[in-house]
Amino acid sequence: MSLPDLAAVLWRQRDLLERLVYRLECEQLLLAAGRTRFLALATGEVEELMAHLRVVELQRAGAADRVARDVGLPPGASLSDLAAAVQPPWTGVFVEHRDALLALTRELGSLAETNRTLMAAGLQAVEAALAGAWSTGARDGTASVGYDAKGRSDLLSGAGPMVVDRAL
Repeated sequence: MSLPDLAAVLWRQRDLLERLVYRLECEQLLLAAGRTRFLALATGEVEELMAHLRVVELQRAGAADRVARDVGLPPGASLSDLAAAVQPPWTGVFVEHRDALLALTRELGSLAETNRTLMAAGLQAVEAALAGAWSTGARDGTASVGYDAKGRSDLLSGAGPMVVDRAL
């Protein structure tokens, strides 16, 4: 595999990481707005990108190992090591890829952490709402979660069908 082939794999990896940043930002906006309708779809798209990234990472590792062998470096050499061992313009190309990949990785880490925090907060809110419905109805035996024919919540009124399984 040649230097241009490795550069092409690195571009593909960067493109997928950019797309992952976009998808995680979309997921974050959905979470922050409390709009969960498309959250499963957004999460599925993130998982699909992650699967593509795993394949491209294997391709990158193989291409980098072949280039490393060609320039006299051991397999597993870093992109910095490869950049130092090749001639311009490849030195600049590999340094640019390395810097971009590091920046994307930091950005992805931050997005993922924020999304985990938002998901945990959403889960706590749901658990608190269910606990509140359970404790209110447990005292008087009228707990239900639903809406009447006019779209009013019967949680407050205590009327209507029971949709929370107390056996759980």
